[in-house]
Amino acid sequence: MENENIVRTVIRPGQQPTEAQIREIETASMLPVVPDEEAPELSMEQYAEMAAIARARKAKNIKPVIALRITPDTLEIAKATGKGYTGFLSRLLDNAIKDPQLVAKSL
Repeated sequence: MENENIVRTVIRPGQQPTEAQIREIETASMLPVVPDEEAPELSMEQYAEMAAIARARKAKNIKPVIALRITPDTLEIAKATGKGYTGFLSRLLDNAIKDPQLVAKSL
């Protein structure tokens, strides 16, 4: 195998790569991509099929944007959960709406 000296290094969030790692990445980015039996070159039909799958997944995952009024206290508590609090609120609402007792209690 030609690339037997592949070294894997995990760079954790917030950790800066070393100068040697940066040079390694820059050198690797200039190497040609060579298809092989494990990663063959894709045909135009395969690219088109993958693009169609990606578009279908994206369309399926589009969430409508709505305006929702909540109390300032609730918003403060949600924001206190940190970055991504709107996703948290969405998941919380998804879970709550599936609980018949909670729905009945909230009506």
